[in-house]
Amino acid sequence: MVEMLEVDLCVIGGGSGGLSVAAGASQMGAKTALFERGKMGGDCLNYGCVPSKALLAAGHAAAHYGHSGTFGVEGGPARVAFDKVNDHVHGVIAGIAPHDSVERFQDLGVNVIQESASFTGPREITGSDGTRVRARRFIVATGSSPAVPPIPGLDGVDYLTNETVFLLRECPNHLIVVGGGPIGLEMAQAHRRLGARVTVLEALEIIGPDDRELAAVVRARLVKEGVEIHEGTAVQSVEKTEDGVAAIVERDGAPHRIVGSHILVAAGRRPNLDGLDLEAAGVEYSRKGIDVDARLRSSNKRIFAIGDVAGSYQFTHVAGYHAGIVIRNALFRLPAKVNYNAVPWVTYTDPELANVGLSEAKAREQFGDAVRVVTASFEEIDRARAEHRTEGFIKVVTGKRGRILGAGIVGYHAGELLQPWILAISQKMKIGAMAGIIAPYPTMGEINKRAAGNYYTPSLFSDRTRRVVRLLARLG
Repeated sequence: MVEMLEVDLCVIGGGSGGLSVAAGASQMGAKTALFERGKMGGDCLNYGCVPSKALLAAGHAAAHYGHSGTFGVEGGPARVAFDKVNDHVHGVIAGIAPHDSVERFQDLGVNVIQESASFTGPREITGSDGTRVRARRFIVATGSSPAVPPIPGLDGVDYLTNETVFLLRECPNHLIVVGGGPIGLEMAQAHRRLGARVTVLEALEIIGPDDRELAAVVRARLVKEGVEIHEGTAVQSVEKTEDGVAAIVERDGAPHRIVGSHILVAAGRRPNLDGLDLEAAGVEYSRKGIDVDARLRSSNKRIFAIGDVAGSYQFTHVAGYHAGIVIRNALFRLPAKVNYNAVPWVTYTDPELANVGLSEAKAREQFGDAVRVVTASFEEIDRARAEHRTEGFIKVVTGKRGRILGAGIVGYHAGELLQPWILAISQKMKIGAMAGIIAPYPTMGEINKRAAGNYYTPSLFSDRTRRVVRLLARLG
């Protein structure tokens, strides 16, 4: 008979969120067990954030290598060795992996069980090799996987997802990308810069949830670099060809055949729920994930869900945020609740597109005429001119009395430049706080102060201000 392991906290899933909970709980004195059936580090380390940004970095290097003439530095076109690019990507993963390894977490006092797990009751789970665990609290952090749409013929071709695209050792001749979200566009630009012909097929609009004016800047750059983008274009079917794959789409009411060497499916994500036997634990769920309350508790209050499987924002940084909420609830019995008002998200194309808070459209839906929008262009920023990085702009959305409701930036390192606005929104600050900062000169970050200052331009240079200035002048 297999002995029952009794712990305070049991985490299912060794991705970003699960590892954060396990490490924190164990170091705070809780007896902790962690189930992970695959690679430690989960999707982010092995198939998502880390390899995608490493590949993007290689693409950036290739793009800049032969385009330095504007600085008076002449160089030839980039020569890409795609196998070495792949080595770079996996070298980055290997460099980070020890931080997420089984050995490190065992050293932290976590009982790491390398098995899949399923619930056998409201307070008990069993591993695939028979390990049984009873815990006071459970954390489901199983993440998500690529959603594969039911396209006829897709199962008959060797399609790529984010879990397999980073295994390529040769550059695709023509990469067809199904899906124009962040993953699809990032991979499209990276592969285009590394030598592939790329076609993006999006059923609706690329990066649909984002502000259309900001998204248009990204679209224009990708098209300029040679990425073919077809919006409002659903894939009707897929078929294998002698040299690769063909996607059949409808265009102008007639079928059109797009032939490529590879096809990448980047059409969203689905929560990893298979095999958990949530019914046995009394946990309610849907196709979006596990149903949770503001404290991230499921219908079984001893079981929490965090990250992608919790059905909210599918970002690594949100999983990390969830981890902090759950530790306060599960370990300290504090009624901590999630607040998504200041959740940022970034599409890491070049230029980057970064957002936090409400878009202009969403803000107008909620607050109507109280909304004011201010913008500033990178063309106004001296550092951007010095770096030939004048593409893009910032848009800040404010409400009554200048309270900051949202911000979006499209431009060089937009994700870094967004961070003051995240703080501002989380702390319910007004735009005057940003206008009053002293920004070092010359920096790209001056665009934040410039946009905030533009909020006051209509009143500062108004007829009323002129009259006040003239009156004060007459008074000596």
